[in-house]
Amino acid sequence: MTDVLRRGRASLAFSFVVQGVAFALLVTRIPAIQDRYGVSDALLPAFLAAVPILAGVGSVTTERLVKRVRPSRLLRWSQPVVLLALLGVGAGERMVELGVALAVFGLAVGVLDASMNMLGVSLQRSYGRSIMLSFHAAYSLGGIVGASLAWVGAHWHLALWVSYLPVVLVLLPAVLVGSRWYADDRGGAAAEAEETAGEGGAVRFKWLLPLCLVMTVAYIGDSTVSNWSAKYLQDVLGSSEQMATVPYNVYMVTTLLGRAIGDLGVRRFGAVAVVRGGALVAAGGFAVVAAAPGAWVGMLGFTLLGLGLCVLVPQTFAAAGRLFPGASDAAVARLNVFNYVGFLIGSPLVGALGDLWSYRGAMLVPMVLVLVTLVYARSFEAQPDRYGGGHERPRTADVGRGSNGL
Repeated sequence: MTDVLRRGRASLAFSFVVQGVAFALLVTRIPAIQDRYGVSDALLPAFLAAVPILAGVGSVTTERLVKRVRPSRLLRWSQPVVLLALLGVGAGERMVELGVALAVFGLAVGVLDASMNMLGVSLQRSYGRSIMLSFHAAYSLGGIVGASLAWVGAHWHLALWVSYLPVVLVLLPAVLVGSRWYADDRGGAAAEAEETAGEGGAVRFKWLLPLCLVMTVAYIGDSTVSNWSAKYLQDVLGSSEQMATVPYNVYMVTTLLGRAIGDLGVRRFGAVAVVRGGALVAAGGFAVVAAAPGAWVGMLGFTLLGLGLCVLVPQTFAAAGRLFPGASDAAVARLNVFNYVGFLIGSPLVGALGDLWSYRGAMLVPMVLVLVTLVYARSFEAQPDRYGGGHERPRTADVGRGSNGL
């Protein structure tokens, strides 16, 4: 393993950490943002929906940009823009300034998410073994750090710009320095993959569609936890307000732990087995939450959700890289759009079902959806025929099982 790859892996992991920090600082301070700009409850959903929609636009744009610009260069310049846009959210005074800052944040996040995962897939190919979960573990760690910093800001009643400015001042130069060591695999394994892929190197949506569905389902589950866990524990299971803040923290910690050890599971048992296991554990978590007689059992359910859902997204990106070895950047960019689709669907879906039916019943819907992953689990193993014939072929090298090279 070369020093170039080791430095590339470390610098990319740091970018995942920084992105986790930035996103957590934004979403956990939404009430403070709303108060600062006087955004009404009726208008707030429009502002919140605009971010993932524009992120989807940014991801689609990235697919076109990487034909001319390396993903490492897109990541190098999109991450500082995200940090500056976050500061803009905290420093503005008028609602139009909030709209501009969120629009820039959303577009840059789309480019950032897509390019980060492109580099992650490329590095995993070069390593010849599963490392994708470790990058998303770094993101989870960043989310925990960002949420903790947000708690400090809220606890001390700091102005948003006061909370955000020190973080940006520290992280902005750090990511610019760290970006020097990003590793694009454009002359090695990726070039060989593109050459051997032949006509099958083009992204065919019928092969990518199962992964898109899994990505959507995973983010429906994730947004359900992030948006409804506190309300569910307090309003349905009768917990205290203080205890209601615990499930999401537990979910984040178990997500971090699951991803930290997940690559070992993929190397030992293969990606298909890990994805199936994760889907079953996540479905069990939703079932426990829906049937919980009290708050402590409910927290057990959210713990299971963290352990189950944490493997799905990283392995979906990795599977896209295996399915389209000659066009992995395009596949990742298209797949990344469904990250935002799931985020947009999840929270409104559970809220609407909770109002029309019950919140316990609403929890059963993402449970059923996550079980759909079992139907498409084989997509995490197979690759399309390299000659474009439309038949699945045996793996020539399954990075999920730790073999070397393609």
